[in-house]
Amino acid sequence: MSEHIYYPVSLEMPVVWGDLDALQHVNNTVYFRYFETVRIEYLQRIGMMALLASGKMMPVVAETSARYRRPVTFPDTLLIEARVSEVGEYGFSMSYQIISRQQAAVTTLGDARVVILDKSTGQKMALTPALKQQILQLEHTRSEK
Repeated sequence: MSEHIYYPVSLEMPVVWGDLDALQHVNNTVYFRYFETVRIEYLQRIGMMALLASGKMMPVVAETSARYRRPVTFPDTLLIEARVSEVGEYGFSMSYQIISRQQAAVTTLGDARVVILDKSTGQKMALTPALKQQILQLEHTRSEK
């Protein structure tokens, strides 16, 4: 079912009627909300949301994209997955995968580049060694599914 790439963070979400467009499939913009939801879950797991509360740093999506392979319709349940594909000095790149339970297939792939900014200056800020370690640890920990 998956692309044989490990995604350490996965969420199941039902397709809701309001996500559909006039053609009765999930609207292309909704996929970016799905990506955001799993990205926030990823950030929570590495402890970045707690750092956000401190007011010193903030992650900003510098770019994002989606590749739609198959349309998704209602009713369905989606498995939305995220991983960090590259860690850089000032942030990281993420990859996403969405799997339709009804189709038992990957329907959508996505990517994003996240940059860390210093909240007081608005300038790029180096990713802390602790956050890098948390990312590496999560990426190398295969959880029971």
